Amino acid sequence: MLNREHYPAYPTKVMQFGEGNFMRAFVDWQLDLLNEQTKLNAGVAVIRPIDSQFPPLLNEQDGLYTSVIRGINEQGEPVEEMRVVRSINEEIAIYQDFERYMTLAENDELEFIFSNTTEAGISFNADDKLTDAPASSFPAKLTQWLYKRYQHFSGSQDKGLFIIPCELIDYNGKKLKQYVLDYAKLWNLESAFVAWVNEANTFCSTLVDRIVTGHPRDEHADLQDRVGYQDQFMVTAEYFYLFVIQGPKALAEALKLDECDLNIKIVDDIKPYKERKVAILNGAHTAMVPVAYLAGIDTVGEAMADDELRQFVDVLLSDEVIPALDLPRSELDSFAASVIQRFQNPYIKHQLMSISLNSMTKFKTRLLPQLLRCVELNGQPPKLMSFSLAAQILFYRGKRGEQQIELADDQKWLDVFAELWLAVEQGNISCQQLVNAVLSDAEHWGQDLTLTAQLVETVSQYLEVMLQQGVRQALKEVL
Repeated sequence: MLNREHYPAYPTKVMQFGEGNFMRAFVDWQLDLLNEQTKLNAGVAVIRPIDSQFPPLLNEQDGLYTSVIRGINEQGEPVEEMRVVRSINEEIAIYQDFERYMTLAENDELEFIFSNTTEAGISFNADDKLTDAPASSFPAKLTQWLYKRYQHFSGSQDKGLFIIPCELIDYNGKKLKQYVLDYAKLWNLESAFVAWVNEANTFCSTLVDRIVTGHPRDEHADLQDRVGYQDQFMVTAEYFYLFVIQGPKALAEALKLDECDLNIKIVDDIKPYKERKVAILNGAHTAMVPVAYLAGIDTVGEAMADDELRQFVDVLLSDEVIPALDLPRSELDSFAASVIQRFQNPYIKHQLMSISLNSMTKFKTRLLPQLLRCVELNGQPPKLMSFSLAAQILFYRGKRGEQQIELADDQKWLDVFAELWLAVEQGNISCQQLVNAVLSDAEHWGQDLTLTAQLVETVSQYLEVMLQQGVRQALKEVL
């Protein structure tokens, strides 16, 4: 069993809400590297923000655990890297030891707060009270703690912190700060505290990117044999990671980023990086799914090993998606190359059907902005995005050969497609009429896409070829 006998602890400079796999394979893993490569010298006190005693606390292993990082490196080679992560000093169960949590507010060495309480964690509950032990919502718990720190240090400006949420919502730092201020108002806290929150603390919005595959249940015994010790908190993740933080230069200095080469970016605005990730990584997934699945492929890795599907993704990104984005071309090309490497990761079996959930909304958010930009630039719809849209419409027929597809989307779309495809099969409407009906839904798309130059005609032509010759042959012809 891991213990601190050979791993001295760092002074606690970080408080972290959330003990789950993602934070341990992302934030705590990066802090461990920073401690190793720089003078950061920062230990973490992890706060378990929910009322649960399962799994046991990280304290059983003195906060230590093994990260197993696997994937394709910069040289295109499969790699596996194991390390004992020793950045965590303790885990505090806030519902069982609220006093210990509040005592952390008196720690004058604390500099950073990180959090990942899921997308639902950053919320407001008007029933929360300052005297609760603890309050129910994460922002309320944080406000209780900040108020205690403000009181303990008499509002000292140098006792504020960098507060860095990792929840997957837009501008998470801005949203978290607003809820803290809302609780200060709800609880009638003094204006000087509000001023201290605003002036002494820096709330940073973030973009986080790493696939964390979690605890390796199926291979846990083998991995423990390989490392030579027991570790019930072992966690696995992909090789790639990116942490974009919207914050001041002072944050980069505080994290000692100039002393190492981690993929952490401190930027003025995370928006272009979010657009890049959504368009390139998520967009490639969404474009690939119906084409690859209907061509007989089941996983992302299998699609990347297929010459035609790999070419489809490469050309879609280089010729259609990237030209529609506003970041420097070299940076976009580099990110796209890293995405392809991630898709090729032999350690991750990413099922296409798992990505297909709510594909209609995903196409709207991930691909439609770039499709419309291409039309604006070129006067006609991009062929591969149009081809993917046709394949998606065919996917929602619910059949792959003789196999039924288990569709998962809003019931509205399931009903619409069932009715439209039945009408096509009965000869009551044409493929073009089906496409016209789908693209005319301005409530879903945000506009009537039948007014977009040649889009209905292009998508309809591809759909007809798919029905006549199959998706695989249609793909050969479009490339």
